[in-house]
Amino acid sequence: MRRTLRVVAGSAMATAVAVLGFAGAAAAHVTVSPDTAEPGGDAVIVFRVPAESGTASTVKLEVAVPTDKPIDSVAVQPIPGWTVATQSTGGHVSKLTWTANTPDAGIRPGQFMEFPVALESLPDTDKIVFKALQTYSDGSVVRWIDDTVEGQPEPEHPAPVLTLTKAGATGNPAGPAPGGKPAAVVEQKQVTDKAPLYWSIAAAVLGLLGAVLGGLALARTRRASAG
Repeated sequence: MRRTLRVVAGSAMATAVAVLGFAGAAAAHVTVSPDTAEPGGDAVIVFRVPAESGTASTVKLEVAVPTDKPIDSVAVQPIPGWTVATQSTGGHVSKLTWTANTPDAGIRPGQFMEFPVALESLPDTDKIVFKALQTYSDGSVVRWIDDTVEGQPEPEHPAPVLTLTKAGATGNPAGPAPGGKPAAVVEQKQVTDKAPLYWSIAAAVLGLLGAVLGGLALARTRRASAG
């Protein structure tokens, strides 16, 4: 019975760790939100950047803006505690770089920030891939540059993608938030969007473990009484 208990407990714990580990991994991507807009139109988007390191803060974000089909105008919203620089190629913005002014202004472990950008006259294409580099206070760099291919597993470090969909097609075009105001800066919030689901799954696993252990204990008691 002891061996059975160890096997059940080990399996339940492994499942719980896998669930919680998946939760952390799923929340760690650098993404663009909203992720759809209309070709030829304008949009206000944010680059959402979580700190996936358990010990270091994010202190720099570099985003490459494609110039093969350039965006006519790219404007950034100031963020307290951060400095933003733009780089141009052929008269169009080709790179955005946000840098924390002090280590304390960085994105700490378990938190995220949003970096707003206004885009005007989006090109006539199906998507814009914004390859990004995320630098941590310990000097490590995560390269969010991998292409996502439809029908294939998501790469480990997918690049943020803005899908361009014509009016009337499926999708929610990007733009100002309700009330006509640009998307607000969300500073260092806890990453909690999907946490309730994962914690519910983990709780169910642990509940199953308790039920199994209770059943085994009851069976043992009955055998002892019969003896």
